[in-house]
Amino acid sequence: MARENTAEIITGGAVLAIAVGFFLYAGQISGLSKGGISHTYWASFRSVEGIAVGTDVRLAGVKVGSVSAMELNAETFRADTHIDITNAITLPDDTAVIIASEGLLGGSFVELLPGGSPFNLEPGDEIEDTQSSISLLNLLMKFVSGGGDSE
Repeated sequence: MARENTAEIITGGAVLAIAVGFFLYAGQISGLSKGGISHTYWASFRSVEGIAVGTDVRLAGVKVGSVSAMELNAETFRADTHIDITNAITLPDDTAVIIASEGLLGGSFVELLPGGSPFNLEPGDEIEDTQSSISLLNLLMKFVSGGGDSE
């Protein structure tokens, strides 16, 4: 009886150690282990189709942050989107933010295109130059229907 209990305890401990290791690894991969070292900016988009809270924010193809919140502005009917960027990055005040696609079948991400201004955005500032997502389905429907210029 004691052998069975010892074997169960060792097996349970091994499973627990593997689970803890998995969660630590997942936290490092997703960027959760960097908590607290970011600045928040916001931008207003006509459409945020294809992105959600947690979507990557990239600069030159490198992940530098993520989308932290999205809400509909009832006055402008636009999607106000909050993005968290690592504080090691300083953005010029003429930075553009674009919702880009990874390819025809890939997901979407938020891309930052820094400008050349000598002045930088402050944490909490709005990034005013935005480009919304383009719906591939709408583009295909326009192409198939002839673009609506048939008459």
